[in-house]
Amino acid sequence: MTTTTFAEEILAGLRSSPKQLSSKWFYDEVGDKLFQAIMAMPEYYLTDAEREIFQSAGPELLAAIGGRPFDLIELGAGDGSKTQYLIEQFLAAKSDFVYRPIDISAHAISILGELIKTRWPLLPFQPIQNDYFSALDRLGSSGGDRLRLVLFPGANIGNFSPEEARGFLRHLRGFLRPGDLVLIGFDLKKDPEIILAAYNDPAGHTAAFNLNLLERINRELGADFKSDNWRHWETYNPRTGAARSFLVAEGAQTVEIADLEETIVFEPYEAIAVEISQKYSRNEISELAEASGFELLDNLEDEKGWFADSLWRVGE
Repeated sequence: MTTTTFAEEILAGLRSSPKQLSSKWFYDEVGDKLFQAIMAMPEYYLTDAEREIFQSAGPELLAAIGGRPFDLIELGAGDGSKTQYLIEQFLAAKSDFVYRPIDISAHAISILGELIKTRWPLLPFQPIQNDYFSALDRLGSSGGDRLRLVLFPGANIGNFSPEEARGFLRHLRGFLRPGDLVLIGFDLKKDPEIILAAYNDPAGHTAAFNLNLLERINRELGADFKSDNWRHWETYNPRTGAARSFLVAEGAQTVEIADLEETIVFEPYEAIAVEISQKYSRNEISELAEASGFELLDNLEDEKGWFADSLWRVGE
């Protein structure tokens, strides 16, 4: 991922009306560490729920794979802390597979590479540092006749609106072949207080994570955002299932972005939209699979029924 791309997207987002920045830019080295703190906090139930699912999902996935050699392609791999449970189960079953993780963060790919080198040095490991769309295009039709199992964990599908999710999944569907599988993490609709607390924790980890985006712009583009003059603001709409994060200017501000020779003016309490975390019902998951050209095989859920990893197959 080039600095040019970062600069172009940041500038376009800050020039837009209303202003918005993509949550994919949260993840630099500092952001990765802050997100680790989020995953460890008690309010952020998503990590533990999906870990519980992954710890026992191997047999069902292997049954769907049917003994064929396969590529394990993970979108947004992070540090592999949950996927390692699937890898262990696949290796124990003596499966023939190549692990091909994709992540926008070079730091995350580096950490994951150390994990693989230490724990499974003989595992074929072919990481790609890029965003999802570019990485999928790079993979193209590589892999020959090997089945593909695509993991999209962590409720990352929720970073798209439902309309964007359909577009993304149709793009993914075009990259896959009949019989290929996808396992997608969905955060399920539940008590709104539980959801809101996960994105607005009292310890302030989420606020620090989101505000780090402004500091990253300062570091990489020579901007002069003063993060103390910004507030993290979270909302959740239980009807639509959209949790939305904003950075709100505490007063009128003028920000210089030196490297881009750009000046951005903010009105008092003007908000920058930085993330959507979409929640789904089980019926909405089924409808999304059908609309995207997949067959839903099963929803693997944690014990509380708060999270689902939905297993889909590409039909003929």
